[in-house]
Amino acid sequence: MATSPPQTLPPPPVPGRVPARERTVHVVTHPEATHHVDGLVGGQFDSELTPRGEEHAAAVARALRARIAASSSAAVVTSDLRRAHRTATVVGDALGLRAVPDARLREKSYGEAGGRPQSWLDARFVPPPAVGDRLRHHDGLPATETRLDVAVRAYAAMTDALTLDVDELVVVTHGFTASLVVAAWIGMPIESAGHVAFPVPSGSITTLREDGFFHNRAVVTVGDVAHLQG
Repeated sequence: MATSPPQTLPPPPVPGRVPARERTVHVVTHPEATHHVDGLVGGQFDSELTPRGEEHAAAVARALRARIAASSSAAVVTSDLRRAHRTATVVGDALGLRAVPDARLREKSYGEAGGRPQSWLDARFVPPPAVGDRLRHHDGLPATETRLDVAVRAYAAMTDALTLDVDELVVVTHGFTASLVVAAWIGMPIESAGHVAFPVPSGSITTLREDGFFHNRAVVTVGDVAHLQG
C-alpha cells in the first residue's frame, strides 16, 4: 500500500496579513449532489447537483440575499468542484457577484475510491483512532488525503479569503472541509484539529462574525438549514 510522506505543520499566518475588521462570513455546504443519490463516494469525484440540489441552491441564494444588504461589499469564493461551484454561481447571481474558484476548498480526496460505490470504500476504509495522531492517519487507500492535508489547504484558503476587503464573505465548500474552514476562522491551531467536526449538512449555512470593536470572532450559527424547509 502506498503511503503519503510525513506532512509537516505550516507556519502560522504572517502578522498583519489578515486584517481585523467588522465582517460576516457565510460558510455554505453545497446541497444534494448526484453521488449522494447514486450511493457513490464523493470526495474529489466531480459530481453535479441533482434537481433537488438545484432547488436548494436557489433557497441558499435567497437566504443570503435576504441577509446581505445591497449596500454591503461582498465576495463569493468556492471550491472548484462542479457541485460547489454551481452552488456558488447561483448565490453569486443573486448577489450580483462572480464566484471565484479556489481548489484548496475542495472536499477531502478519497483517492481511487472517488466515484466508486460507497460499499467498496466501506470494505477497505481504515477508521482513525480514538486517540493518537488523527491528523496524519491514512484511510488505507492510495492517494487518500489525510485530515492534515485538507487542513493545511483549507486554512491557507481561509487566510487568503480573509484578506479581501469586504463586509460579507461567502465561502462555498463541502462538509468535511467546512469544519476546517470554521476551525481556521476561530484560530484553532492545526495541530489541535484532529477531532474537530461541526454539524454542517448539505445545503447548510454557517454564520461567522467578527465584531468591529474587540475584533472577537464568533460562531453565530452552525449548519442552519431553515431556508430549506419552505
